[in-house]
Amino acid sequence: MDFTRDFFEALRRFKARTAPAGAAPSVTSPSAPAAAIAPAPGSARRIGPVGIALIQQFESCARRRPDGSFEAYPDPGTGGAPWTIGWGATGRGIAPGLVWTQAQCDARLQRDLARFAAEVDRALGDAPASQGQFDALVSFHYNTGAIARATLTKLHCAGRHAEAAAELGKWVHAGGKRLNGLVRRRAAEAALYRSG
Repeated sequence: MDFTRDFFEALRRFKARTAPAGAAPSVTSPSAPAAAIAPAPGSARRIGPVGIALIQQFESCARRRPDGSFEAYPDPGTGGAPWTIGWGATGRGIAPGLVWTQAQCDARLQRDLARFAAEVDRALGDAPASQGQFDALVSFHYNTGAIARATLTKLHCAGRHAEAAAELGKWVHAGGKRLNGLVRRRAAEAALYRSG
């Protein structure tokens, strides 16, 4: 499938830009230096470079202005809330008219990745996960916020990995519409999950 090939090609390019083996994963953007992603306090697992590349591929730091800054934009599924900025950041204070620099977008991504990784780690508890599985689940949670309530989490924790990967394909709707971007993202997450 083209989207899977495109994802792994983007991943290959990302790996070529990252630090040597054993170094901490990094957030990269065309205009900002890499910044290490530290695990959240108490978190034993953290997202790896492959997971970061997947998130950045689908979030893509959209709505660049001519001056190089980024402006908030409406959710593609609803045409309104939740408003988003940078690498898919949503939440309090993100509304029409908000403008961030590249450095602000990258710093928020770094904080969000640590937070979402800690939440996935907590949801998995003692259940083992390969790096690919963990990265795929962080990407899913980053996009949906649903790791604690998703059936796929229960399936993963029960060791039913093939079923968990298939469950990702059900999360392709936003604002009551099936979105092609979500179909592609879930397919890439499932491929990463299965790669582990």
